[in-house]
Amino acid sequence: MANATYDRKEQFNQIRSGLLDGEQIIAVYDAVGTGTGFIGLTDRRVIIQDRSFVGKKFAITSIPYSKITSVSVVSNKSWGGEFFSTGSIAVHVGTHTYEVEFRGAQKSHHVHNVILHYIS
Repeated sequence: MANATYDRKEQFNQIRSGLLDGEQIIAVYDAVGTGTGFIGLTDRRVIIQDRSFVGKKFAITSIPYSKITSVSVVSNKSWGGEFFSTGSIAVHVGTHTYEVEFRGAQKSHHVHNVILHYIS
């Protein structure tokens, strides 16, 4: 955990408070746009804060890597040779898709690669 990457200390602490025995945080990134507050990556699961519930409610959703069917880079423009030209990824879990947008393509690249490492 000493070398975990994060954007906001309070989000990191929120993830840390819910860790399982021996679980290690890899990264916690703040999300932009509506719906998602942040995404956390551990060596066991993906943790997403979903703020899309009615009445100012939110959920912290834990997704074991074994349940993730794929991870996508999301773009609304032609890549022009740049695979990570965007700051958005989509995590596919069965029929549900969680889309997370970041400030900067390097964060989406890191999230994509970590998830791909654990699901392949």
